[in-house]
Amino acid sequence: MAITNEKEQGLFSRMMPAGLVGLGHGATHWVAAVFLFCLPFLSEETGIGIVEAGFLASVFHIASFLANLGSGPVVDMTGRRVLWQVVSLTIGAAGLVVFAFSPALWLAVLAVSAIGASNNLWHPAAISYLSQRYPGRRGLALSIHALGANLGDAVAPLVLGLVIAVFGWRESASISVIVPVLTALALLFFLKRTSAGGAVSASEGKAGKADFLAGLKSLVGNRAVLAMCLMSGFRNLAQAGLLVFLPFYLLREIGFSVWAAGAAMFAFQICGMVAAPVAGHLSDRIGRRPVVMAGLSLSTLVLAGLSFVESGPVFVAGISVLGFALFAIRPVVHSWLMDIAPSHMGGSATSLMFGVQSLLAMIAPVAGGWLADQYGLIAAFYFLGAGMLVANAMVFALPKQDSVKG
Repeated sequence: MAITNEKEQGLFSRMMPAGLVGLGHGATHWVAAVFLFCLPFLSEETGIGIVEAGFLASVFHIASFLANLGSGPVVDMTGRRVLWQVVSLTIGAAGLVVFAFSPALWLAVLAVSAIGASNNLWHPAAISYLSQRYPGRRGLALSIHALGANLGDAVAPLVLGLVIAVFGWRESASISVIVPVLTALALLFFLKRTSAGGAVSASEGKAGKADFLAGLKSLVGNRAVLAMCLMSGFRNLAQAGLLVFLPFYLLREIGFSVWAAGAAMFAFQICGMVAAPVAGHLSDRIGRRPVVMAGLSLSTLVLAGLSFVESGPVFVAGISVLGFALFAIRPVVHSWLMDIAPSHMGGSATSLMFGVQSLLAMIAPVAGGWLADQYGLIAAFYFLGAGMLVANAMVFALPKQDSVKG
């Protein structure tokens, strides 16, 4: 019994840094989820249409893409992965404060740009940190990281649904900045103090200039890496569109109250939170490919089926299953990328993937918003379903083996 307890305590101690990074990831998604959940209220207050609201969401992804151009190389060349995670949360918190109190649309655009940049500044630092620290438990570590994202995405609309009804959306958005601020302080003071084995120092994780340039050339020329990025990009197109249009659909088409819409979005995300560690652990056991193929196929089928659903409770049940399948494969895709990318180029590989994701995600809100204004919100969901079909097709361009170093 004592030996078992020691083993359990040892595993808990070793995985604690992953838990802290997961909470940080949750805070970045909390910021983004607050912005997205407030969009319908901003639209109603200012009188802008869905396509204009979609433009704001696209600004988020444009800023994410631009941040990607430098974030991965900076992380790989400095090796300061913890520091960049803290910087990311700080920028996101500042952007959320400005968004909450912006009196004009142009200032909201600047605030959303900061939020978007912070979102993708986070990923190269955090994913490469976890990949190097947990090479034998990569799927599990990155699933904990993804679990944090689902936690932030799930809790934010649930809390906001209650708080907005009392204080209004601007006040609620400003109060919510407490989450990234406290999380940044926790990372700054506790993450580097963890003593579990496998810690990654700045010098160990840093790539020299010559090594970096050679690795970058190998990365860009790796067909498996590029195919992985495209597959993940089309999956993310659907995810980005759903996060924008589901609140609109729940509030305007189904007629949910603010609290009910928040609870529905919570169900969408919480099912993904449950699925992520299961999928990550399973992919460590049986391989990445079967888990990704199963998740993409189920997501596509459920998304197509939702277009025929008119009942509110059935629709919520459907998006819960969709969240389970869609978010389950996110950490598995990240793990698969780390498997096939050169080990010292983890930050740049992550930056490349999230850059492609941002490029495709910035299309979804504007194109989907235009379709929604012209043909109804359901047309936006048809568009997102088409993106999922492309993601399914891209899986067949990926290597049969999980680990193919370029």
